[in-house]
Amino acid sequence: MAQSAGERSPLAESAMSLAQWRTAYTQLCAENSQLRVQNRELQEQVQDLQRRLGLDSSNSGKPPSSDGLAKPPAAQRTRSQRRPSGKRPGGQRGHRGTTLRQSASPQRTVSHLPANCAQCGAALSAADIVGEPQRRQVFELPPPPPLEVTEHQAQACRCGQCGRVTRAVFPAGVNAPAQYGERLAATAVYLQNTQLLPEQRLAEVFADLFGVKLCSASLAGMTRKAAQRWQACTERLRDLLVSADGVKHLDETGLRINGRTQWLHVLSTAGLTFYRTSERRGSLLAGLRGLLVHDHWAPYFTLQGVQHALCHAHHLRELEAVAELDGAAWAGRLQRLLQRANNVMHSVRQRAIPLPRSLLTRLERRYDQVLAAALAEYAAQPPLPSGRRGRPKRCKGHNLALRLERRRAEALRFLHDAKVPFTNNQAEQDLRMMKLRMKISGSFRSAQGAADFATLRSVLSTARKQGLNRIETLAQGPTAFWSKLVPRPTSANP
Repeated sequence: MAQSAGERSPLAESAMSLAQWRTAYTQLCAENSQLRVQNRELQEQVQDLQRRLGLDSSNSGKPPSSDGLAKPPAAQRTRSQRRPSGKRPGGQRGHRGTTLRQSASPQRTVSHLPANCAQCGAALSAADIVGEPQRRQVFELPPPPPLEVTEHQAQACRCGQCGRVTRAVFPAGVNAPAQYGERLAATAVYLQNTQLLPEQRLAEVFADLFGVKLCSASLAGMTRKAAQRWQACTERLRDLLVSADGVKHLDETGLRINGRTQWLHVLSTAGLTFYRTSERRGSLLAGLRGLLVHDHWAPYFTLQGVQHALCHAHHLRELEAVAELDGAAWAGRLQRLLQRANNVMHSVRQRAIPLPRSLLTRLERRYDQVLAAALAEYAAQPPLPSGRRGRPKRCKGHNLALRLERRRAEALRFLHDAKVPFTNNQAEQDLRMMKLRMKISGSFRSAQGAADFATLRSVLSTARKQGLNRIETLAQGPTAFWSKLVPRPTSANP
């Protein structure tokens, strides 16, 4: 029976249905592929967020203060850096103690006599003393003395020959009818810039201890005057550090100055310190020589004519994060290898002997093996979606392994030169108190105030390293300071 014109044959309907199914299938495949990509990206974002939540001061460069109230137990906080040494707590053999000992010439002696005999009750006096007394000494601060006021009188004399009257000149520094002396100003500058007392609390200290009422303007004036006095000295410290050979430490940290983030840079050795502030983090000193220890910040490698050594304290924390948060076994192996190498070099320095060539070869070979296995493991994993500008995206552990492999010479330099330290702790310790100043007093209100602080801390930190009394140093001035300065070489720190 023939079909009417308006009717479709079953074959045509089947062909149309098949085409629709193919179109729908193609759309579903495209949507499925897109959803897979989105799902993978979301999984990566979740993993990245979980990783960030797992970071703390023990496995990253975050400061301990960022751990908040939910800090892990002490044993966990220190697991990445400290290992049981097997030694008893307290001072070790060879450590010079600081036990309080009796003085051979006490300023005051008080003699105590028993009033009565302990057996018969008879009265006793100084005439009954026998033998040597038992001695005990109490070391005590005397009451703070009142300020010592020195009056300078510039006398006028008339010449007996010509009759001219000549008046004496006041000593240098005596400029006002009433003013504070150099030692008081040095003490104020020391307490504000070394012990980091804010101006209001510093004024309270002077009022309580010495009965001196200082206002904020007076304290600020003392700091400004001291910074101007020591500015040229700080520049000499900079030039000495820049031009000297040997091991030097570099680091930088952010500072809030006048409501903006700026940067504090430090260049230091075991005997010298130089601080400076800059609006740009990448503002580096020119003309540096010697060997620079730093934390692998890329701009440091642009410096010409210097050698580099990397801080392994940063590497140990990064390896801890890769092992703990990413489950990468290679990170734990490399962590243990670096710690073992550090212990070996510490023993070598103590015994003043060179590192045996065979042991050096074994450590370097093991370092290469661990990184080669790690890179092969990452190469076998599926590639991550491309990052910016189409560059291949890598996980944190992959980037760390590549960095340690590419900078092998800088990472292992401490094995080849006993003067090269394992960490950049020298510079980090020099910066730590600067950050504490911001926690106590907040940001700097002016760039000049921050620069003055850097100037005075350069002098005070250097004086401490040189074993000088810092208040005496500030009071005596730059000439006396330079006469006592000894640019000691940097010693490696474990």
